Amino acid sequence: MSRKKRINYKKWYGLLAAVVVATGGYLENQHQKDSSINDNYATETVKTDEKVEYGSVNDQKPTESLATSVLTDDVKNQVRAQTIKYNGTGAFVVDQNKTNLNANVSSAPYVQLARQDQQGRPGAANAWLSRSSRQYRNRQETGNNRTINPVGWQQLRINGKSQVLYNRGHSIGYALAGNINGFDASEANPQNITTQTAWANQSSNGNDQNTGQNYYESLVRKALDSNKKVRYRVTPLYTGNNLVPSVNHIEAKSSDGTLKINVLIPNVQPGVTINYQTGAGKIN
Repeated sequence: MSRKKRINYKKWYGLLAAVVVATGGYLENQHQKDSSINDNYATETVKTDEKVEYGSVNDQKPTESLATSVLTDDVKNQVRAQTIKYNGTGAFVVDQNKTNLNANVSSAPYVQLARQDQQGRPGAANAWLSRSSRQYRNRQETGNNRTINPVGWQQLRINGKSQVLYNRGHSIGYALAGNINGFDASEANPQNITTQTAWANQSSNGNDQNTGQNYYESLVRKALDSNKKVRYRVTPLYTGNNLVPSVNHIEAKSSDGTLKINVLIPNVQPGVTINYQTGAGKIN
C-alpha cells in the first residue's frame, strides 16, 4: 500500500510541475507583451500633486493648472523672458512672440544639434529652413523609420484621446528638415529625440484651439511651402537633473518678418501624473 502511495505522489508532483511551468511561461509571455507598453512602471511610485487639476485622459488639451505645473523656477530662469503668458489653448507665449533669432542668413539650409549632456539629454537644436529642406515622402520611403527609446522612456498605455502617454518627440521635425543632406531625421537620432507626451508632440495640425508642437510646426510648414525661409530653434528645457523635459521652447522667424514664434510647449498629458525625474507615469 505504501508503495502505491509513493507512486501516486510522484504523479501529483509531475502534474504540479507541469502546471507551474505552463503558468510561468504564460506570465513570461504576458510580461514580454506588456513591457513595450509599460516599462518598469509597476516598480515606481508616482505622486499626484493635489494642487494640480490634471483633467481626464479624454480631454482635448491640458488644463491651465496642469500646463503651468511644469513652469518651474528652473525653467523660467532658462527662458529669461520678460513675459510668459498662457494662450488659453495649451501653450505659453513668450515675450509676445518676439525672438532674438537672426533670420538674415545666406547659407544653404542646415541643422545643428547640441551634444547630449552626461545624462544623455538632448540640448538646443538650430536650423535654417527653406522649401528645399521640406520632406514630403514618408519615413519608410526615405529610410528614416529607425527608432530608439530616449532617456526617461517609460511608456504607459492610457487609452484616452491618445492611446499611449509618450511619443518619440523630435526637436527638428522630419517634415521640416528631412530633405537636408547629412541630417539624420529618423527617430533614432539621440541628439534630436526626447521623451515627449503625445499631447505635446501631436497637437494639433491647423487647430488653433489645441496648440501643441505640431500646431506651431504647421505654421512653419506653411511658410516654407510659400517659399519663405525660416530660422528655427527648439530647446528642450529640464528641471534640475530630470530625464524628461518640462517644456519645449520653440522659436521661429522668417526672413521677411511675417512669421514670428516664441512659445513654450508644456510636456504634459491630460489626466496623467508624470515623474519627470524618471519618466514614470500614472493615470489619475
